[in-house]
Amino acid sequence: MNDNNTLVREHFEILDGLRGIAAIFVVAFHFMEMTIYDYSKILIGHSFLAVDFFFCLSGFVIAYSYDGRIEKLGTARFFRLRLIRLHPLVILGTLLGLLSFLFDPFSAPGKLPGYADIIPMFISGILLIPFPVLAERGFALFAFNAPAWSLFWEYVANIFYGTLLYRINRKYLSVLTLISAVLIGWVIFKSGSLTGGWDNKTFLDGGARVSYSFLAGILVYRFNWIIKNRLGFIGVAGLLMLAFIMPFSKWNWISEPIVVLFYFPLLVGLGAGATLAPNFKGLCTFSGKISYPLYMTHYSVIWIFLNFYNQYKPVPYINPIITLAVLLLIGFAYLVLIGFDIPVRAYLKRKAS
Repeated sequence: MNDNNTLVREHFEILDGLRGIAAIFVVAFHFMEMTIYDYSKILIGHSFLAVDFFFCLSGFVIAYSYDGRIEKLGTARFFRLRLIRLHPLVILGTLLGLLSFLFDPFSAPGKLPGYADIIPMFISGILLIPFPVLAERGFALFAFNAPAWSLFWEYVANIFYGTLLYRINRKYLSVLTLISAVLIGWVIFKSGSLTGGWDNKTFLDGGARVSYSFLAGILVYRFNWIIKNRLGFIGVAGLLMLAFIMPFSKWNWISEPIVVLFYFPLLVGLGAGATLAPNFKGLCTFSGKISYPLYMTHYSVIWIFLNFYNQYKPVPYINPIITLAVLLLIGFAYLVLIGFDIPVRAYLKRKAS
Protein backbone atom coordinates (compact mmCIF):
# COMPACT_ATOMS: atom_id res chain seq x y z
CA MET A 1 0.00 0.00 0.00
CA ASN A 2 1.37 3.43 -0.93
CA ASP A 3 0.82 6.79 -2.50
CA ASN A 4 3.11 8.54 -4.89
CA ASN A 5 5.33 11.24 -3.47
CA THR A 6 6.23 12.88 -6.78
CA LEU A 7 2.86 13.01 -8.49
CA VAL A 8 2.49 16.24 -10.49
CA ARG A 9 -0.37 15.38 -12.83
CA GLU A 10 -4.00 14.63 -12.00
CA HIS A 11 -4.43 13.29 -8.50
CA PHE A 12 -6.97 10.50 -8.09
CA GLU A 13 -8.45 11.59 -4.78
CA ILE A 14 -11.19 8.97 -4.77
CA LEU A 15 -8.53 6.26 -4.96
CA ASP A 16 -6.91 7.86 -1.90
CA GLY A 17 -10.23 7.64 -0.12
CA LEU A 18 -10.68 4.01 -1.08
CA ARG A 19 -7.24 3.20 0.27
CA GLY A 20 -8.24 4.60 3.64
CA ILE A 21 -11.54 2.69 3.66
CA ALA A 22 -9.68 -0.55 2.93
CA ALA A 23 -7.16 0.13 5.71
CA ILE A 24 -9.93 0.74 8.26
CA PHE A 25 -11.64 -2.51 7.30
CA VAL A 26 -8.35 -4.40 7.70
CA VAL A 27 -7.84 -2.96 11.18
CA ALA A 28 -11.39 -3.82 12.28
CA PHE A 29 -11.03 -7.31 10.82
CA HIS A 30 -7.77 -7.94 12.70
CA PHE A 31 -9.52 -7.11 15.97
CA MET A 32 -12.48 -9.33 15.15
CA GLU A 33 -10.47 -12.35 14.11
CA MET A 34 -8.85 -12.35 17.55
CA THR A 35 -12.25 -13.02 19.12
CA ILE A 36 -14.03 -14.96 16.35
CA TYR A 37 -11.84 -17.58 14.71
CA ASP A 38 -14.52 -18.65 12.25
CA TYR A 39 -14.42 -16.06 9.44
CA SER A 40 -17.90 -17.09 8.27
CA LYS A 41 -19.23 -15.54 11.50
CA ILE A 42 -17.45 -12.22 10.97
CA LEU A 43 -19.60 -9.64 9.20
CA ILE A 44 -16.57 -8.27 7.35
CA GLY A 45 -14.99 -11.70 6.96
CA HIS A 46 -13.37 -10.97 3.60
CA SER A 47 -11.57 -7.80 4.67
CA PHE A 48 -8.24 -9.57 4.27
CA LEU A 49 -8.79 -9.12 0.52
CA ALA A 50 -8.06 -5.43 1.10
CA VAL A 51 -4.40 -6.38 0.69
CA ASP A 52 -5.09 -7.52 -2.88
CA PHE A 53 -6.86 -4.22 -3.49
CA PHE A 54 -3.81 -2.38 -2.12
CA PHE A 55 -1.56 -4.28 -4.54
CA CYS A 56 -3.80 -3.49 -7.51
CA LEU A 57 -4.02 0.16 -6.54
CA SER A 58 -0.25 0.27 -6.10
CA GLY A 59 0.36 -1.10 -9.58
CA PHE A 60 -1.92 1.54 -11.06
CA VAL A 61 -0.37 4.43 -9.13
CA ILE A 62 3.22 3.33 -9.77
CA ALA A 63 2.60 2.98 -13.52
CA TYR A 64 0.76 6.32 -13.63
CA SER A 65 3.53 8.05 -11.74
CA TYR A 66 6.64 6.53 -13.32
CA ASP A 67 5.84 5.08 -16.76
CA GLY A 68 7.59 7.25 -19.31
CA ARG A 69 9.83 9.02 -16.81
CA ILE A 70 11.66 6.30 -14.92
CA GLU A 71 14.40 6.12 -17.55
CA LYS A 72 15.15 9.80 -17.07
CA LEU A 73 14.76 9.48 -13.32
CA GLY A 74 17.00 6.41 -13.12
CA THR A 75 16.37 3.08 -11.46
CA ALA A 76 18.54 3.90 -8.45
CA ARG A 77 16.63 7.10 -7.75
CA PHE A 78 13.32 5.29 -8.22
CA PHE A 79 14.31 2.76 -5.57
CA ARG A 80 15.52 5.55 -3.30
CA LEU A 81 12.20 7.37 -3.61
CA ARG A 82 10.26 4.22 -2.84
CA LEU A 83 12.39 3.51 0.24
CA ILE A 84 11.87 7.06 1.48
CA ARG A 85 8.14 6.71 0.96
CA LEU A 86 7.71 3.30 2.56
CA HIS A 87 10.51 2.39 4.93
CA PRO A 88 10.22 4.93 7.78
CA LEU A 89 6.89 3.38 8.78
CA VAL A 90 8.29 -0.14 8.36
CA ILE A 91 10.84 0.76 11.02
CA LEU A 92 8.35 2.55 13.28
CA GLY A 93 5.81 -0.25 13.02
CA THR A 94 8.45 -2.81 13.99
CA LEU A 95 9.60 -0.68 16.92
CA LEU A 96 6.05 -0.26 18.20
CA GLY A 97 5.54 -4.00 17.82
CA LEU A 98 8.66 -4.69 19.86
CA LEU A 99 7.56 -2.30 22.62
CA SER A 100 4.09 -3.82 22.80
CA PHE A 101 5.66 -7.28 22.92
CA LEU A 102 7.95 -6.36 25.81
CA PHE A 103 5.50 -4.26 27.84
CA ASP A 104 2.13 -5.87 27.17
CA PRO A 105 0.31 -5.49 30.53
CA PHE A 106 -1.96 -8.45 29.81
CA SER A 107 0.61 -11.03 28.73
CA ALA A 108 1.28 -14.05 30.90
CA PRO A 109 4.49 -13.72 32.94
CA GLY A 110 7.52 -15.75 31.90
CA LYS A 111 6.39 -16.13 28.30
CA LEU A 112 8.92 -13.83 26.64
CA PRO A 113 11.82 -15.31 24.67
CA GLY A 114 15.36 -14.22 25.48
CA TYR A 115 17.12 -11.26 23.90
CA ALA A 116 19.14 -13.67 21.77
CA ASP A 117 15.85 -14.37 19.95
CA ILE A 118 14.28 -10.91 20.24
CA ILE A 119 17.18 -8.97 18.71
CA PRO A 120 17.31 -10.98 15.44
CA MET A 121 13.53 -10.72 15.11
CA PHE A 122 13.73 -6.96 15.53
CA ILE A 123 16.61 -6.50 13.10
CA SER A 124 14.95 -8.69 10.48
CA GLY A 125 11.79 -6.62 10.93
CA ILE A 126 13.39 -3.25 10.32
CA LEU A 127 15.31 -4.68 7.35
CA LEU A 128 12.13 -6.34 6.06
CA ILE A 129 13.72 -9.78 5.93
CA PRO A 130 11.24 -12.59 6.67
CA PHE A 131 12.12 -14.40 9.91
CA PRO A 132 9.24 -16.70 10.96
CA VAL A 133 10.52 -18.21 14.21
CA LEU A 134 8.07 -17.19 16.93
CA ALA A 135 5.47 -19.91 17.53
CA GLU A 136 3.46 -17.62 19.85
CA ARG A 137 2.87 -15.34 16.87
CA GLY A 138 1.86 -18.13 14.49
CA PHE A 139 5.29 -18.16 12.83
CA ALA A 140 4.44 -14.85 11.18
CA LEU A 141 7.07 -13.68 8.70
CA PHE A 142 7.44 -10.56 10.85
CA ALA A 143 6.70 -11.34 14.48
CA PHE A 144 6.61 -7.74 15.70
CA ASN A 145 4.50 -6.34 12.85
CA ALA A 146 2.64 -9.05 10.95
CA PRO A 147 1.20 -6.75 8.20
CA ALA A 148 4.77 -6.07 7.05
CA TRP A 149 4.52 -9.26 4.98
CA SER A 150 2.60 -7.29 2.36
CA LEU A 151 5.28 -4.57 2.38
CA PHE A 152 7.90 -7.23 1.70
CA TRP A 153 6.01 -8.23 -1.43
CA GLU A 154 5.37 -4.59 -2.31
CA TYR A 155 9.14 -4.11 -2.31
CA VAL A 156 9.56 -7.14 -4.55
CA ALA A 157 6.96 -5.74 -6.95
CA ASN A 158 8.72 -2.36 -6.98
CA ILE A 159 12.05 -4.05 -7.74
CA PHE A 160 10.51 -5.88 -10.68
CA TYR A 161 8.88 -2.69 -11.90
CA GLY A 162 12.08 -0.65 -11.62
CA THR A 163 14.19 -3.22 -13.43
CA LEU A 164 11.82 -4.91 -15.89
CA LEU A 165 8.11 -4.11 -15.92
CA TYR A 166 8.42 -0.48 -17.00
CA ARG A 167 10.30 -1.67 -20.11
CA ILE A 168 7.90 -4.29 -21.44
CA ASN A 169 4.92 -3.56 -23.65
CA ARG A 170 1.26 -4.28 -22.99
CA LYS A 171 1.28 -7.56 -24.91
CA TYR A 172 3.95 -9.20 -22.77
CA LEU A 173 2.59 -7.59 -19.63
CA SER A 174 -0.78 -9.19 -20.41
CA VAL A 175 0.89 -12.58 -20.74
CA LEU A 176 2.57 -12.15 -17.35
CA THR A 177 -0.77 -11.16 -15.85
CA LEU A 178 -2.45 -14.27 -17.23
CA ILE A 179 0.32 -16.44 -15.79
CA SER A 180 -0.17 -14.72 -12.44
CA ALA A 181 -3.91 -15.42 -12.65
CA VAL A 182 -3.03 -19.11 -12.92
CA LEU A 183 -0.97 -18.72 -9.74
CA ILE A 184 -4.03 -17.30 -7.99
CA GLY A 185 -5.92 -20.39 -9.11
CA TRP A 186 -3.14 -22.56 -7.68
CA VAL A 187 -3.39 -20.82 -4.30
CA ILE A 188 -7.17 -21.28 -4.22
CA PHE A 189 -6.85 -24.94 -5.21
CA LYS A 190 -4.22 -25.53 -2.54
CA SER A 191 -5.67 -23.52 0.33
CA GLY A 192 -9.32 -22.92 -0.52
CA SER A 193 -8.96 -19.20 0.22
CA LEU A 194 -6.62 -16.24 -0.24
CA THR A 195 -6.02 -15.73 3.47
CA GLY A 196 -2.34 -16.64 3.28
CA GLY A 197 0.95 -14.90 2.70
CA TRP A 198 1.71 -13.74 6.24
CA ASP A 199 3.33 -16.87 7.76
CA ASN A 200 5.97 -19.46 6.97
CA LYS A 201 3.55 -22.04 5.56
CA THR A 202 1.86 -19.66 3.12
CA PHE A 203 4.85 -17.51 2.17
CA LEU A 204 4.52 -18.17 -1.57
CA ASP A 205 0.80 -17.33 -1.48
CA GLY A 206 1.84 -13.73 -0.91
CA GLY A 207 3.95 -13.81 -4.05
CA ALA A 208 1.01 -15.06 -6.12
CA ARG A 209 -1.30 -12.41 -4.68
CA VAL A 210 1.01 -9.49 -5.37
CA SER A 211 2.06 -10.72 -8.80
CA TYR A 212 -1.45 -10.71 -10.21
CA SER A 213 -2.89 -7.63 -8.52
CA PHE A 214 0.15 -5.40 -9.07
CA LEU A 215 0.30 -6.37 -12.76
CA ALA A 216 -3.44 -5.90 -13.13
CA GLY A 217 -3.12 -2.38 -11.72
CA ILE A 218 -0.43 -1.57 -14.28
CA LEU A 219 -2.67 -2.92 -17.06
CA VAL A 220 -5.58 -0.73 -15.93
CA TYR A 221 -3.35 2.29 -16.43
CA ARG A 222 -1.63 1.23 -19.65
CA PHE A 223 -4.85 0.19 -21.40
CA ASN A 224 -6.51 3.35 -20.03
CA TRP A 225 -9.34 1.36 -18.46
CA ILE A 226 -10.43 4.46 -16.59
CA ILE A 227 -14.22 4.40 -16.59
CA LYS A 228 -15.85 7.82 -16.42
CA ASN A 229 -18.86 7.67 -14.09
CA ARG A 230 -20.94 9.59 -11.59
CA LEU A 231 -20.79 7.14 -8.74
CA GLY A 232 -18.70 9.52 -6.68
CA PHE A 233 -16.72 8.55 -3.61
CA ILE A 234 -19.70 7.12 -1.73
CA GLY A 235 -20.78 4.96 -4.65
CA VAL A 236 -17.36 3.46 -5.35
CA ALA A 237 -16.63 3.07 -1.63
CA GLY A 238 -19.90 1.18 -1.27
CA LEU A 239 -18.87 -1.17 -4.07
CA LEU A 240 -15.52 -1.74 -2.37
CA MET A 241 -17.14 -2.55 0.95
CA LEU A 242 -19.34 -5.15 -0.73
CA ALA A 243 -16.18 -7.19 -1.36
CA PHE A 244 -15.33 -7.11 2.33
CA ILE A 245 -18.78 -8.12 3.60
CA MET A 246 -19.06 -10.89 1.01
CA PRO A 247 -19.90 -14.09 2.95
CA PHE A 248 -16.97 -16.33 3.84
CA SER A 249 -18.19 -19.78 2.80
CA LYS A 250 -17.46 -23.00 0.97
CA TRP A 251 -17.78 -20.99 -2.24
CA ASN A 252 -14.61 -18.97 -1.55
CA TRP A 253 -12.84 -20.87 -4.32
CA ILE A 254 -15.20 -19.13 -6.75
CA SER A 255 -16.00 -15.79 -5.11
CA GLU A 256 -12.49 -14.75 -4.07
CA PRO A 257 -10.85 -15.21 -7.50
CA ILE A 258 -13.72 -13.27 -9.12
CA VAL A 259 -13.14 -10.38 -6.71
CA VAL A 260 -9.36 -10.36 -7.07
CA LEU A 261 -9.09 -11.10 -10.79
CA PHE A 262 -11.91 -8.87 -12.06
CA TYR A 263 -13.71 -6.84 -9.41
CA PHE A 264 -10.76 -5.00 -7.86
CA PRO A 265 -9.26 -3.91 -11.23
CA LEU A 266 -12.75 -2.72 -12.18
CA LEU A 267 -12.99 -0.71 -8.95
CA VAL A 268 -9.62 0.92 -9.61
CA GLY A 269 -10.86 1.94 -13.06
CA LEU A 270 -14.14 3.23 -11.60
CA GLY A 271 -12.38 5.06 -8.77
CA ALA A 272 -9.97 6.74 -11.19
CA GLY A 273 -12.84 7.81 -13.44
CA ALA A 274 -15.42 8.86 -10.84
CA THR A 275 -16.22 12.52 -10.26
CA LEU A 276 -15.49 13.69 -6.73
CA ALA A 277 -18.00 16.02 -5.09
CA PRO A 278 -16.18 18.99 -3.47
CA ASN A 279 -17.60 18.23 -0.01
CA PHE A 280 -15.87 14.81 -0.02
CA LYS A 281 -12.45 16.07 -1.06
CA GLY A 282 -11.23 16.64 2.49
CA LEU A 283 -12.44 13.21 3.61
CA CYS A 284 -10.67 11.47 0.72
CA THR A 285 -7.46 13.40 1.35
CA PHE A 286 -7.48 12.58 5.06
CA SER A 287 -8.40 8.96 4.38
CA GLY A 288 -5.57 8.50 1.91
CA LYS A 289 -2.98 10.15 4.12
CA ILE A 290 -3.70 8.11 7.24
CA SER A 291 -4.12 4.79 5.41
CA TYR A 292 -0.47 3.75 5.38
CA PRO A 293 0.36 4.92 8.94
CA LEU A 294 -2.78 3.16 10.16
CA TYR A 295 -1.94 -0.07 8.36
CA MET A 296 1.68 -0.13 9.55
CA THR A 297 1.16 0.78 13.22
CA HIS A 298 -2.10 -0.86 14.27
CA TYR A 299 -0.85 -4.39 14.83
CA SER A 300 1.18 -3.40 17.88
CA VAL A 301 -2.20 -3.11 19.62
CA ILE A 302 -3.77 -6.28 18.22
CA TRP A 303 -1.79 -8.74 20.34
CA ILE A 304 -2.36 -6.63 23.46
CA PHE A 305 -6.06 -6.72 22.65
CA LEU A 306 -5.97 -10.52 22.30
CA ASN A 307 -4.32 -10.97 25.69
CA PHE A 308 -6.80 -8.51 27.22
CA TYR A 309 -9.69 -10.43 25.68
CA ASN A 310 -8.39 -13.79 26.88
CA GLN A 311 -7.92 -12.45 30.40
CA TYR A 312 -11.21 -10.57 30.90
CA LYS A 313 -13.59 -12.05 28.28
CA PRO A 314 -15.57 -8.79 27.78
CA VAL A 315 -17.95 -10.45 25.30
CA PRO A 316 -21.02 -8.20 25.91
CA TYR A 317 -18.92 -5.07 25.26
CA ILE A 318 -16.66 -6.35 22.52
CA ASN A 319 -18.19 -4.38 19.63
CA PRO A 320 -17.99 -0.99 21.40
CA ILE A 321 -14.43 -1.82 22.50
CA ILE A 322 -13.36 -2.66 18.93
CA THR A 323 -15.09 0.45 17.55
CA LEU A 324 -13.37 2.67 20.10
CA ALA A 325 -10.01 1.01 19.44
CA VAL A 326 -10.31 1.55 15.68
CA LEU A 327 -11.19 5.23 16.18
CA LEU A 328 -8.27 5.73 18.56
CA LEU A 329 -5.92 4.05 16.11
CA ILE A 330 -7.11 6.36 13.32
CA GLY A 331 -6.30 9.30 15.57
CA PHE A 332 -2.92 7.79 16.42
CA ALA A 333 -2.22 7.23 12.71
CA TYR A 334 -2.82 10.92 12.08
CA LEU A 335 -0.38 11.85 14.85
CA VAL A 336 2.18 9.47 13.35
CA LEU A 337 1.61 11.06 9.95
CA ILE A 338 2.21 14.65 11.04
CA GLY A 339 4.71 13.98 13.82
CA PHE A 340 6.86 11.29 12.21
CA ASP A 341 6.11 10.22 8.66
CA ILE A 342 5.92 13.60 6.92
CA PRO A 343 8.93 15.22 8.64
CA VAL A 344 11.11 12.11 8.34
CA ARG A 345 10.34 11.72 4.63
CA ALA A 346 10.98 15.44 4.07
CA TYR A 347 14.35 15.15 5.82
CA LEU A 348 15.34 12.06 3.85
CA LYS A 349 14.36 13.69 0.54
CA ARG A 350 16.46 16.72 1.37
CA LYS A 351 19.43 14.49 2.19
CA ALA A 352 18.91 12.41 -0.95
CA SER A 353 18.85 15.44 -3.21
